[in-house]
Amino acid sequence: MKNIITTVNGVSGVVHDDPWSMPGEDESDNRDFQIVSLERLLALAESGERLQGQYGVMLHPDDDPDILLPWLASLRLIALQFPRFSDGRAYSQAYLLRARYGFEGELRAVGDVLRDQLAAMRHCGFSSFAIREDRSAEEALKGLEVFDLIYARSVSTPQPLFRRR
Repeated sequence: MKNIITTVNGVSGVVHDDPWSMPGEDESDNRDFQIVSLERLLALAESGERLQGQYGVMLHPDDDPDILLPWLASLRLIALQFPRFSDGRAYSQAYLLRARYGFEGELRAVGDVLRDQLAAMRHCGFSSFAIREDRSAEEALKGLEVFDLIYARSVSTPQPLFRRR
């Protein structure tokens, strides 16, 4: 994948050699670092087959994150789709996966991901961002540096501001 920003231990940066492939790029069963569609993951589970190596799954906004509960411990990455800038359902999915289900792997925002969204995405639990290919990841990285203080509680800051004083 191209145009990736990742946050590790509070430090964000552009990734130039991201190993993950998106659904449809290369879904051979023995390839490391593949992101498979939810449909493929469910079909493999139904047939009793298992994916080899490191793998992740792509959720679309209509998908219920509850369906991933049996796999949360083995998933390295969950990619949450933003089909449009104005579609915020993936924010809720990210919050549920982190706060309610305790997912500790990488949560990646994919699709129509722009600089102005990054800080809010991080506070909902996203740890990496696939910036639209017509935009610069280096420029978008500045969106994580603009404003870091939030008043309400979030995945990244569990206590509201009045409790932190």
